[in-house]
Amino acid sequence: MTQPRMPIESGVPDHFQYMHPVMRKNYGQWDWHERPRPGVLHHVAKSGDSVWTVRAGTQRQMDVYTIRKLCDIADQYAEGHVRFTIRSNIEFMVSDEKKVAPLIEALEKNGFPIGGTGNSVSMISHTQGWLHCDIPASDASGAVKSLMDELHHEFTHEEMPNRVRITTSCCQINCGGQGDIAINIQHTKPPKINHDLVANVCERPSVVARCPVAAIRPAMVNGKPSLEVDEKKCICCGACFPPCPPMQINDPEHSKFAIWVGGKNSNARSKPTFHKLVAAGIPNNPPRWPEVGAVVKKILRVYKEDARDWERIGEWVERIGWPRFFELTELPFTKYHVDSWRGARHSLNASAHIRF
Repeated sequence: MTQPRMPIESGVPDHFQYMHPVMRKNYGQWDWHERPRPGVLHHVAKSGDSVWTVRAGTQRQMDVYTIRKLCDIADQYAEGHVRFTIRSNIEFMVSDEKKVAPLIEALEKNGFPIGGTGNSVSMISHTQGWLHCDIPASDASGAVKSLMDELHHEFTHEEMPNRVRITTSCCQINCGGQGDIAINIQHTKPPKINHDLVANVCERPSVVARCPVAAIRPAMVNGKPSLEVDEKKCICCGACFPPCPPMQINDPEHSKFAIWVGGKNSNARSKPTFHKLVAAGIPNNPPRWPEVGAVVKKILRVYKEDARDWERIGEWVERIGWPRFFELTELPFTKYHVDSWRGARHSLNASAHIRF
């Protein structure tokens, strides 16, 4: 009897054991593919085998009941194989075209929209938010739910000039997203320190070392070991809060949303690009975040109307120029935005860093 292989706690798990048999059989031997309709992919192998993939949107933060419901649909209407994409879509694979329509009907009947392929707004990738993270300034998953409720049509229809990838994050130090449109929270005030708790909770040298701009130093306050912040140096990043919760950076009034556009990870048609700030100081207004939704929808509407076919948002902005972008979207251009003139290097405002 052979000894079973013990699990390794690092590295990528073996995905072949979970792969659909047709995909496993034809791995690396695909001939062509098409999209019969939004949310459905059809791949044909050189052997002649076919596999249809049906993509549905989920709420990402799922309870056991929802997961079981999706698995029941896979067992009853698909062929028992599913996978999740990095944007939290779920994909069902079938080898018979006749199973596609009943599968779509079952998913839509249970509230899972079909789409996210091709030139559409795919599901928004986001961080954990209030459910799992210990340092969020907002709830990324809640903002995503609110936005996707309003962008449902753009998910189920391929009507954009090119694919649109949107990201959100609930803090600006761990999970800041990069995409065509990125929605990130920003702290705009230095942390407030509870000096009575610092000595008992925080390892002060670690907190001092964690600050990227050397704005934190040890101090004695009311006869107790504590910390102090040089507010002239502080960039309000929040890096001090995780190792020292008494240095509270979250603020219901001064922690704001900011929206960035133009990020791209792929090499298709143009090189990868970083996004740039286009709107800041947007209220962190749960549970529906209407101000964030209004700005995102405005950017998408103008992009949809003005961009050429196959232009990503960054490529569209590069063609029309940033002045025209702000004019079309009616977003205010302020001193906090990125400068493009030569003198910007003297004001240190030529990068993605933001001044408050």
